[in-house]
Amino acid sequence: MFLRQLAPALGALLFLAGCAQQPAAPTQPAGQCVCAACPVCPTVAPTKPPAKPLQEARWEDVKGWGADNLAEAHGALLESCTVLAKQPLWSAACEEARALPAENAALRAFFESRFRPWRVVNPDESTEGLVTGYYEPLLRGSRERSRTFAHAIYGVPDDLLVVDLGELYPELKNFRLRGRLDGRKVVPYWSRAELTPQAPALAGKALLWVADPIELFFLQVQGSGRVELPDGRRVRVGYADQNGHPYQSIGRWLVEKGELKLEQASMQGIQAWARANPRRLNELLNANPSFVFFRELPDNGGGPLGALGVPLTPGRSIAVDPRAVPLGAPVFLATTLPLSEQPLRRLMMAQDTGGAIKGAVRADFFWGFGAEAGAQAGRMRQKGEMWALLPGAFVPNNNAAK
Repeated sequence: MFLRQLAPALGALLFLAGCAQQPAAPTQPAGQCVCAACPVCPTVAPTKPPAKPLQEARWEDVKGWGADNLAEAHGALLESCTVLAKQPLWSAACEEARALPAENAALRAFFESRFRPWRVVNPDESTEGLVTGYYEPLLRGSRERSRTFAHAIYGVPDDLLVVDLGELYPELKNFRLRGRLDGRKVVPYWSRAELTPQAPALAGKALLWVADPIELFFLQVQGSGRVELPDGRRVRVGYADQNGHPYQSIGRWLVEKGELKLEQASMQGIQAWARANPRRLNELLNANPSFVFFRELPDNGGGPLGALGVPLTPGRSIAVDPRAVPLGAPVFLATTLPLSEQPLRRLMMAQDTGGAIKGAVRADFFWGFGAEAGAQAGRMRQKGEMWALLPGAFVPNNNAAK
């Protein structure tokens, strides 16, 4: 009843602030950007999945299927099964997967007998799309504010209103609308420029304090990371929520302002510009109105949690658009290594989503933790093809685009 009373206001808010698709669980390591680790983001297109994003294929159509060492993906498969096994379509396959040895031949026979490949197809019937990369960064920080650690990682403000549009409009299932109450009106939530350290909404919400504001910005882009405290201990933080404003690329802003050339607008190039222009730092960061809030997570030694709710596996987990590819499903990805023509063809698990990972043939490749993973992720902007591997009982009418 509350939603129906707010329907006119929701329509206006949807227009003003945009409506980002968010996972049901409060986890979103893939961040807001179409190219999560590459701050110059391509245009978000398409925003609508094809009527039939999955088209039945043959195993011989899957490029590189016979060459991958599937044993390296066994652990990631079992992680997906902790969630998928609860679904009738997946229960038998997951039970068998748990009993399999982590051996290439056994896994190949398992997939070829239990699963069928489905080529992922764009609305225009093309089969190539964009593959980018993301990672989990490490920042220096403290639990106490100081001159060294002066920039806060914030938890979710008390006045952030989250409306599940699926309750009113079933076709908008999994869409969340962010806003706040102004009297009896629902209005867009505060933008990044409005969320200054003095903003009442942020009072008492600092989880940690870090040294570098530009690294903090990229932590928000990635959606998860770790903070090393002065005593050497590390704290993991993960995506909790977002202010509802769409991501705007600060790399693109620098290019449009003539401050950097397109080829210079990498994560490293933006960091260098920011440090050379400290007086313009706020101007740069505020060009992106999106703001991410975090929660502290236990550090289990594995990867960060993805939207599926399981730890991501470096080199074997991807973020996808769940309207086209079922979340949790095995996906065979055929692309190339960053800035290279060298093939990168391997079995991945669709264990994550992103606020702007939109389109059928669209993947964000999780490289892992730390500087080396960040270097790979920051350079990755490749073409790729995708095949969803789904149990034999799967029929197109049951896919995620419905």
